[in-house]
Amino acid sequence: MYNRDSSSRASTQLDQVLFSPSPSSLDSNGSTCGIEELPPRLSPAPASITESPRKAKGTFLEACGSQEARQRVTPARTNVDSMVWLNKLRYFRRSGVQHLFFHGTASDKETPQRKPKLIPSSKMSMVRTTMEENFLEGTLHFLSDFISRQHCPPKEIISHLIRQILLNSDQEEILQNTYTLLMKIQMLHPANTATVGWDWTLLKYTMENQEKLPGRLLFLQYVVQTLEDDFQQNLRLHLLQKSITKKVLSCDTCFSNVKEVVEWLVAVVTGTRFFQLQERTQETTCLSAGTERSLSAAQPASTDQAELAPPTFFAQKAMLLLQRMLSFAVEVDRSPNCSSCKIADVIFPFILNIPVRSQREALLNTMESNLLRCKLLEMIFQHSCDVPTNLPLSLSKILYFLGHSSVLLQYQDGVATWQKWDELLQYLSLLLLSYQNVISEHLRSSLSERMDLIIQKAKPKLQDDDDISQLDIHLKIKDFLGRMEQVLEQPFPVQIKEKVCMLKKLLLVVTAT
Repeated sequence: MYNRDSSSRASTQLDQVLFSPSPSSLDSNGSTCGIEELPPRLSPAPASITESPRKAKGTFLEACGSQEARQRVTPARTNVDSMVWLNKLRYFRRSGVQHLFFHGTASDKETPQRKPKLIPSSKMSMVRTTMEENFLEGTLHFLSDFISRQHCPPKEIISHLIRQILLNSDQEEILQNTYTLLMKIQMLHPANTATVGWDWTLLKYTMENQEKLPGRLLFLQYVVQTLEDDFQQNLRLHLLQKSITKKVLSCDTCFSNVKEVVEWLVAVVTGTRFFQLQERTQETTCLSAGTERSLSAAQPASTDQAELAPPTFFAQKAMLLLQRMLSFAVEVDRSPNCSSCKIADVIFPFILNIPVRSQREALLNTMESNLLRCKLLEMIFQHSCDVPTNLPLSLSKILYFLGHSSVLLQYQDGVATWQKWDELLQYLSLLLLSYQNVISEHLRSSLSERMDLIIQKAKPKLQDDDDISQLDIHLKIKDFLGRMEQVLEQPFPVQIKEKVCMLKKLLLVVTAT
């Protein structure tokens, strides 16, 4: 399925650079610098963990600082060519794992590790005793002490941590400690299809449960982290067909799961069902004092106003995680182009019925896959054209949309006409930028083919319809302004002028390169 010989160079550089960030490439927060437009990390450090008042001794942070966790630090890399190559390598825009522990530690190649064994039965009997007595602090304490690079817990223990503690407790300290322990296990012993402690049935139940589940967001973060780590590892080995993502998010084999992710995403964006305002109590526990004050000041005064407000902090985190899952679904199969078309077909009816502009923008702006965003925006503009066109997506088609699209969403009552055109222009610029990323980064090709194209420094594959002149741009902009004069009263609103000017500049820049 994959050509190992043609991409051996890619594998070597991936091993050296992508999966072993050096201390010099990490900022004070542990994130990777120098890579443009990377999404925010998936696993922010939970609130500080205090010492348990019961039998548990020490803290998880102390456990994480144990001898097994303190590996020698990788020396700073001096291979400038590798870093330049990495910056160009945008076949899947993510720096790798985003864990709480061990940033900058030595890689497995530099520190040979024996295959981990299960925690000895004598120690596990102590853990199971605390589980039988429902002594949660003791269970977490013993597991944190017993887990190391050499010893991993059985799969059923991970499942117990998730099902019986993370999703079944309402104590904030217990939730944070459980999440921290799960992330420690994930860092030391990344889950694969045989060891993963959750399944799609559990995820669906958690996401669609109407009851208030305090651990819902932490569980979703953990799920996406396991997908992230396993995806990156199998991408490195050219074995994506054996990944957890292939098992649960493939558009070829389990598209019903992908449809459910879309439904959850729309529910988060619109504030319906399981992510309602009642969960603000949990939101504030994840915020610093300053951010919490800012959020409370920005919250609307009434429920009616809140329903029209942009997504809150809690919903924004969930939105980013679900968007990441959709980006996996686009990339895990052999044809990202086909997968993005399938997913866009599912999202399209939903976005036409999202009543608030800020919510539509949240859905589109947080979309990680430029290819998926292109497909979705193309469908929206095609839907709004007075005379639809059969042109493939190209610069010519974007100019065609400028001349033939009407306001996108006719049902918006009470919205000024100029605001509808303002939204149209904003989405047209977003379509242009997304399309340029699709072309320049070879996003229509599979990940394995994309690596080869980048290594070969292949030029973007342009179409005949991408050949537009600056005269074409000036004429189309002039025609659009003339049409606006017939629709809007003079003078034009400042927002319309700014967006027309921005679109014109973007088009001119594209044709000049």
